Amino acid sequence: MLVDSHCHLDFPDFAEEREDVVARAHAAGVGLMVTISTRVKRFDEVRAIAEAHDSVWCSVGTHPHNAAEELDVSTADLVRLSAHPKVVAIGEAGLDYFYDRSPREAQAEGFRRHIAAARETGLPLVIHSRDADDDMAAILEEETGKGAFPFILHCFSSGRALAETGVRLGGHVSFSGILTFRKSTELREIAAGIPRDRLLVETDAPYLAPMPHRGKRNEPAFVANTAAVLAETLGTSPDEIARQTSENFFGLFKKVVRPVDAGA
Repeated sequence: MLVDSHCHLDFPDFAEEREDVVARAHAAGVGLMVTISTRVKRFDEVRAIAEAHDSVWCSVGTHPHNAAEELDVSTADLVRLSAHPKVVAIGEAGLDYFYDRSPREAQAEGFRRHIAAARETGLPLVIHSRDADDDMAAILEEETGKGAFPFILHCFSSGRALAETGVRLGGHVSFSGILTFRKSTELREIAAGIPRDRLLVETDAPYLAPMPHRGKRNEPAFVANTAAVLAETLGTSPDEIARQTSENFFGLFKKVVRPVDAGA
């Protein structure tokens, strides 16, 4: 079984065929999906999708693009909303200096609130980091010093130093379809150096469809393509990568109920 640890099933791209998208994921061997919140003020939509599907779980949080819009969302709000049985993660939150759609101070403030919620709840924090390696590493170092918290560097496309910092601080690293792109040689080299018990795979659907689907709308079924390239990168089999990344997922996303046919 494969797990798509990060997708966005609430996005309009899937509105007309969400049931078919979930069915295609199952047919491709993807047993579970986590649909990720980007705005707390739209959390009800994300939660409703998770409630409607046994195989779909969700997070609660504010994407850094939307940080300035949701500075009224407190750590206590995140903790309260995360008590729902289908909420298995905090985020996504973090820093995005590529687009800078929210002031960097707002991004950092929101990010620290999400870290506090992850620390309090024990739920993994889904971290978005783009073109912000130094500041991200500094915040992770500082906040871990206040008390450890579980986290994922999602859709990893940053430098080796941030990957190494994340692993050293106890985090996981998740790879998306970017891993399959022809020019992603350096990223594949970074992936090869990540301890196998810290690896996850994801789609970030509807974005970043892997080869051979690049240029199309992404969907959870395509996580199998990323897993196949990760297997090739590590010199192992797709079945072993499916097993390892799923075990890593269940060890991190502790609220997720393991399907009875997913092994021990």
